Amino acid sequence: MTNVVFNRRNLLLAAGGSVLATGVSGLLLPARAGGLAPTDSMSGGSNNYRKGAPIVDLIGKGGFWMSGTVRRAGDGTPLAGQRIQIWAHTTEGQEHEPQSHGATLTDKNGAFRLEMPQIIPVFGQPHGHLAYDSGEFKTVFLRPVMRSAKETSLEAHFVLQPA
Repeated sequence: MTNVVFNRRNLLLAAGGSVLATGVSGLLLPARAGGLAPTDSMSGGSNNYRKGAPIVDLIGKGGFWMSGTVRRAGDGTPLAGQRIQIWAHTTEGQEHEPQSHGATLTDKNGAFRLEMPQIIPVFGQPHGHLAYDSGEFKTVFLRPVMRSAKETSLEAHFVLQPA
């Protein structure tokens, strides 16, 4: 019978093997039964939401890109044709104004991208608002905050759970 002696070197080797086996994401995300966990709505995400905002090719004069992906909870399948509403406080309007709202649909890979005016800080934070609200899946509101008001793009990712 072989005796295994645990020392610092053995523990470091075991930890390194775990990283190789699970990948770095396995260490950053908690293990979840049943696959990919659904996205929780963010506090303040539904602020100034407008039900039925029109699908548009561009909000205002553009210059800033909001993008992301939409996947199904559990298996992570990309979801095509899903409606994502986007709004923000921008150089061309405040987030409660109709001209600051628009929606887009995801492509065959579950990706979306919509150009809008530059987001500017409101209450000291540059942030956008996004909503999935089509009804096939549970509604999710996101409110991602930018690191700097000088950034010209922002990403948000949805993992949706059936309604």
